Amino acid sequence: RWIGRAAIRSNHRLSYEQAQAYIDAESVPQNDELGQAILTLNSLSQIMRAQRSKAGAIDFDRPEMKVEVDAEGKPINVYQKISREANWLIEDFMLLANRTVAEFVATGGKMNGVAVKNAKTFVYRVHGEPNELKLENLRTFAKGFGYKFSEKEPTSGRAAAKSLSKLLDSAKGKPEFNAFENLALRAMAKACYSTDNIGHYGLAFPFYTHFTSPIRRYPDLMVHRLLALYLNGAESRKKEEYEKECQYASERELVAADAERTSVKYKLVEFMQDKLGQEFEGTVSGITEWGMYVEIEPTKIEGMVSLREIKSDFFEFDEARYRLVGRRTRKIYRLGDQVRIKVKNANLEQRLLDYELVEPSTIHKK
Repeated sequence: RWIGRAAIRSNHRLSYEQAQAYIDAESVPQNDELGQAILTLNSLSQIMRAQRSKAGAIDFDRPEMKVEVDAEGKPINVYQKISREANWLIEDFMLLANRTVAEFVATGGKMNGVAVKNAKTFVYRVHGEPNELKLENLRTFAKGFGYKFSEKEPTSGRAAAKSLSKLLDSAKGKPEFNAFENLALRAMAKACYSTDNIGHYGLAFPFYTHFTSPIRRYPDLMVHRLLALYLNGAESRKKEEYEKECQYASERELVAADAERTSVKYKLVEFMQDKLGQEFEGTVSGITEWGMYVEIEPTKIEGMVSLREIKSDFFEFDEARYRLVGRRTRKIYRLGDQVRIKVKNANLEQRLLDYELVEPSTIHKK
């Protein structure tokens, strides 16, 4: 490794699609230097991904939906952003850069003759362990689908992460996978910035920081400045000052994420305004005491089916088993169930979608 100030001279500028074309090619000529470099990087990327998985990293590959708008800002299409090897390649090497910088400062090392000791203040990206009770609830829920666990199934530490990854891997491609992933996400702690390094649980890294985006994230800029200072032999900066900045950056990150979710939700509701009365197939994505949330296909747009609007029965929320049970018919709705809905209302001001249950295509009976 080498760490220091540098200038980049790009010999090639590629889109993800162009890079992916090399990866998908049946063969790349040996004299194609660019193509061979991409294939080598992709091979290394696969090795790093396998190492993270073996260490217990948890991979949440949630569908990322994008809203396409016209010149006036009106939504005209909702589509899923597909990530492939070329995307993962960039992500893996960004993770490597972030991890390397954090490890270099945290463990002490020598670069250009300068010793960097672990006592120096630094900005880390940290991620704590998940909520044990919520993990146990997930396992109870999974048992209802026939998944078996050992009597001493871990609920903390790296062993719990490996157990969770094993569950998600075994459910991939099955109707209950999205339900398991939703519950797993709710059990996860929130990643944040801190001068106290506790490692990154989700990535299975003992040292991690945000180094790769100083043009768009202020914490990355702090990392660059601290790294440059320490490489020049500077003494450790005041921890209290940087911890205050870390807390502020973490707070603003939550605000920014909420603003992004709100803006996307607004456009999704706007997209559905001219679809009132139309019917869609969907998946139960959430359950509460007042209704169930349904994600429709293929856009994954979520709306609420109010329990009081279901005419066939009076449904009660079974919180312990995370399901809805009909008082008279004993019909059961659970996360991951396939249902059919009709779009009833699209409230743009409140960013709310109301769905009406048409007919269940998946019903469980006691």
